[in-house]
Amino acid sequence: MTNGIILNEKELREAKARLSKLTDALSSEETFKHVVAGLPPEVVSQVTRIMKAERSDLQKAIDAYQNAKENGRAKDLEVHAKADPGVTLIVARIAKGYSQKELAWRLGLKEQQVQRYEADRYNSISIKNYGRIASLLGVHLKAEITDLPALRGMDEVIANAPKNEIKKILKHGRKHGWFGDEFDEDHLRQTIAENRIQFGSPSLLRTGLNVVDKSEDILLHAWRAQVAKRANALKASGSFHFDPLDIGWLPEFVRLSAFDDGPRRALDMLHSKGILAVVERQIEGLAIDGAAFIEDGLPVIGLTLRNDALDNFWFTILHEIAHAILHFKTGLSTGFFDQMDLPSADEQEAEADLFAQNILIPDEVWRRSPARISKSAGVIQKFANDLGINPAIVFGRIRRERKNYAIFSQNIGRNTVRKQLMEQV
Repeated sequence: MTNGIILNEKELREAKARLSKLTDALSSEETFKHVVAGLPPEVVSQVTRIMKAERSDLQKAIDAYQNAKENGRAKDLEVHAKADPGVTLIVARIAKGYSQKELAWRLGLKEQQVQRYEADRYNSISIKNYGRIASLLGVHLKAEITDLPALRGMDEVIANAPKNEIKKILKHGRKHGWFGDEFDEDHLRQTIAENRIQFGSPSLLRTGLNVVDKSEDILLHAWRAQVAKRANALKASGSFHFDPLDIGWLPEFVRLSAFDDGPRRALDMLHSKGILAVVERQIEGLAIDGAAFIEDGLPVIGLTLRNDALDNFWFTILHEIAHAILHFKTGLSTGFFDQMDLPSADEQEAEADLFAQNILIPDEVWRRSPARISKSAGVIQKFANDLGINPAIVFGRIRRERKNYAIFSQNIGRNTVRKQLMEQV
């Protein structure tokens, strides 16, 4: 099941199994305790909400598929297709009541060919053959020229970008191994355009008091394209599976912070959980700490290490993990591009902040702790040791809450993260 739509019997079986698992977890106190074991109450509340939302979405997807298949009523299925040409053909086949085998017979093809077409959503089919199948299924293919910026021609994607920003990207990319010296402006134009066409456009930067439209920010495009490239190379190197409700590893993840090589271990654990985590230095002038988005069904987390300190690293990475878990169905396809040192009024950013804060130090524990109001580094250190986390996390939270960044500046693990992840930066 991709993008909330079921298109075949295999996906239907998987969706029903998932629905059954969610229903069991939400209706059985014992099962639910197992799912959220070790998580603080505030995070349990957030996870419960997304479980209920996913259960509702799955039931709607199942109903939409069955209505189309059994009754020919494909309206709900068409809505989820979102005018995708390939998916629309599959929806039309289902609504017509044809199996893949029956469609193949009508086209004079082998069933395996139709299966291959549908497996990649008809991305590999020629226009001629698409038209032939569309005609048989009653699908009208329409093409039009538009002035929408998001659909401009490839050559115009960076047409209005200032020359100094293009030079800045080329200089940065050559210095940090994105490409060789022969890579020029034309290559950059093509790279960014192809990434935009294939994976969509970064559109929102959650920073400051507003969510800002950054769809024309050439620096953000270039950085995201490089992160996507690295994430796809990582994906090709192994087998990855992500389940947003597999969250029992989070307490262990936080405890990795107590190790000297905690950041390295953190990235390794994320990879084992199907999250493609990439560290990629920001381009000068792009004030961004982290990002979360989807590539081919898997969440990608990009980190810049703009602020090289342990407290910032652990809060940022858990903020982006929160997006992957809480917003997998509701915002990750657009993507989150975050600047952590400014407040945000965005609801999903507030949710991610709350998640990260409570996973690191549960609020119920924090409220009772003398470390919260202490001026003694020793008291704060002991509190961190009792929790089994890196003291830098606690010192960082105190600095943020007191809005006093002059205190404990030597206790937040400055200049320690890049040393561990230098080969990625």
